[in-house]
Amino acid sequence: MNHIIAPSVLSADFANLERDITMINQSEADWFHIDIMDGVFVPNISFGFPVLHAINKHASKPLDVHLMIVDPDRYLEEFKNAGAANITVHYEACTHLHRTLSAIKDLGCRAGVAINPHTLVNVLEDIITEVDLVCLMSVNPGFGGQKFIENTYSKIRALKALAAGRNDNLLIEIDGGVGSQNALTLLKAGANVLVAGNAVFAAANPLLAISELKQLNSDILTA
Repeated sequence: MNHIIAPSVLSADFANLERDITMINQSEADWFHIDIMDGVFVPNISFGFPVLHAINKHASKPLDVHLMIVDPDRYLEEFKNAGAANITVHYEACTHLHRTLSAIKDLGCRAGVAINPHTLVNVLEDIITEVDLVCLMSVNPGFGGQKFIENTYSKIRALKALAAGRNDNLLIEIDGGVGSQNALTLLKAGANVLVAGNAVFAAANPLLAISELKQLNSDILTA
């Protein structure tokens, strides 16, 4: 399977958001990654439904919505209505995770679960067959531009082993500190969705930065 590139809108220029959305539309990126932060589950606030609706109005690619919020069940339908194609909730924020994932699927969205850097992959053992996507946080959630946590590679391999024979189509998404310096190693470890924020939006040529991340797929076969 070709890997997926999902530029993180959190790193975009909010004063020129339509410009940056148009850039992603024109790029080789596959998804828009959108972090929703409530200032409670994580120590930051990003944006809510009005901005998400605005992004959806202009986006021509699926919205990969990552909920870094408490009690996400209250808002699942509203996120669907705002344009979410994927809805990812945090394991640490869900008391009844199986129920939450079922509710996301009932809305017709791809169901994802994210885990923080300190959370072991094996907590997902009992729901690994129920998820479409697992997002491994490779930084502590809440802010962009953080340093990549090296232990992420072993977590990818552990997750790949956990899913083997049970959910072979699982999407393994890496969020935080992803760029040209580690993208190929992440893919070799078993990741197939890369969230890139500063690596794209701080680049001199964002379109080229996205293209280089996307084209790693052919390189990995011969690396």
